[in-house]
Amino acid sequence: MAIIPQKQLFGWDDITELGDLERFSTIIKYLPDEELMIALENHRGKGRDDYPIRPVWNSILAGIIFEHESIESLRRELQRNGQLREICGFNICKGIKAVPKNYIYSRFIVLLLKYYDLVQKIFDRLVKDLMSLLPDLGKTLAIDGKAIQSYAKRKGNHEGDMRGEYDADWGVHEYKGTDKNGKTWEKIKKWFGFTLHLIVDTKYELPVSFTVTKASKNEMPIAHMLLSRLERENKEIVDRCEYWLSDRGQDDGKMIKRLWDEHKIKPVIDIRNMWKDCDKTRLVEGQENVIYDWKGTVYCMCPAENKMREMAYGGFEEKRGTLKYKCPAINYGFECKGKKKCNVNTAIRIPMEVDRRIFTPIARSSYRWKRIYKKRTAVERVNSRIDNVFKFEKHKLRGIKKVSLKILLSFCMLLSLAKGRIENKQEEEMIQFLKAG
Repeated sequence: MAIIPQKQLFGWDDITELGDLERFSTIIKYLPDEELMIALENHRGKGRDDYPIRPVWNSILAGIIFEHESIESLRRELQRNGQLREICGFNICKGIKAVPKNYIYSRFIVLLLKYYDLVQKIFDRLVKDLMSLLPDLGKTLAIDGKAIQSYAKRKGNHEGDMRGEYDADWGVHEYKGTDKNGKTWEKIKKWFGFTLHLIVDTKYELPVSFTVTKASKNEMPIAHMLLSRLERENKEIVDRCEYWLSDRGQDDGKMIKRLWDEHKIKPVIDIRNMWKDCDKTRLVEGQENVIYDWKGTVYCMCPAENKMREMAYGGFEEKRGTLKYKCPAINYGFECKGKKKCNVNTAIRIPMEVDRRIFTPIARSSYRWKRIYKKRTAVERVNSRIDNVFKFEKHKLRGIKKVSLKILLSFCMLLSLAKGRIENKQEEEMIQFLKAG
C-alpha cells in the first residue's frame, strides 16, 4: 500500500493564498483582545466617543497588515476604502468623517504604550492557544538577534524635539570564517538602532518569545533572560522543547549547561574557536592516541603509520554523560596496521565534562547535528518577514517603546492569523469527514 504523507495542518502557503481583507478579517476575529479593549474603554470613561476604541484599534492593526509606512498613509486608505472602514467597525453612515484625525492615532498609540502589558498578554495567550492546536509546537526552538536600524537623527534640534532618536545606540557584529580554499575572511556590520532578540519554533516559523534592546547589548545574557521568561510565563513550552538552536554568536558554555542540566534540552549551537594556544588538537585524558579539535571532531592516531583518522560517532549515553566513539577500522571495515598496539580496542567513551562547550549531547561531528542545525534558517525567514511584510527594513518609528510595540502587534497578528487558519482548516476537515461518513 502506498502511503501518502498527511498534509501539514498549518503552512505558510495557506497564508500567502489569502486576500488582504480575508487576512485582516481572520486576524481581528481570532485575536484575544477583549481584556485590552475593556481596559481602554474604562480608561476613556464617559468622555467623548467620537472615535470609538475598537474601530481605532482595528484600524491600527490594518495599517500594519496592509503595510502602511505612516499613519497618514493609513488614513488615506481608510478614506478611500469604505469596505475596510466597515470591517474595522467605523460608523458607515459617517463616511470619511468617521476616519480619526492624525493626532487621535498619536494619542491612541501613547495610550497603548501605557497598557503594553495587556498587549503582551495577547501574545502570550496566542502562543498557548497555538500550543493546544499544534502538539509539536516548541519541539525545536531557534534563537537569533536581528538588527533593527533607526533612520532618525541621533538627536533633535532642541530639547523635546521628538524627531530625534534618544534610545538607540551603535551595534557591531563581526563575522569570521574560512572559505573552501582555506583563506580566512572577516565581515563587520555596524548599525545605529536596536536589536530584536527572537525565539521561534522552527517547524511552523512562529515566534514564541522576544525582546527589543539597544543595538549594543550582548546577545548571551539576553538569551538567558528570554529562557528565564519562558520558564516563568510558559513552562510547558520549555518542557516540550527538545532542541535549542543558535549560531556561534550565542556560543555560551553556561547556556549549554543550563539547557541540558536543568531541562534536558539538547543544545545545537555553533561553536567559536576559544583555544588561545596554537594547538590544533588536544589529547583526550586517559587515552594515548585519541585526540580532538575545537570543533568536537575526535580522531585516533595509528601507532604504526602515525595517520590521523576520524573516529565513528557511536551515540550519546545519557546515564553515563558520555559520548561514544568507535574504532574507524572496525566501523568502516579496513585494515589497521597499528591495531595490536592501539589501546582503543573497539570503542571509547568521552565524558561531556571534558569540555561542555565542545562535547554536547549531540556530537558536533555527527550528521544528526548538521541536519538539526539546518533548521535554524527558520528564524532567518521570520526575520525576513519582519523586514519585508512588516516594513522594518525602513521604518519611521522613534524610541525603543514604539519599536517594541509595533513588533509585538506584528507578532500578535501573525499568531492570530495562524490560529485562525488552523481552526478554519480543522473545521473544514471535520465537515468533509462527516460528509464522507
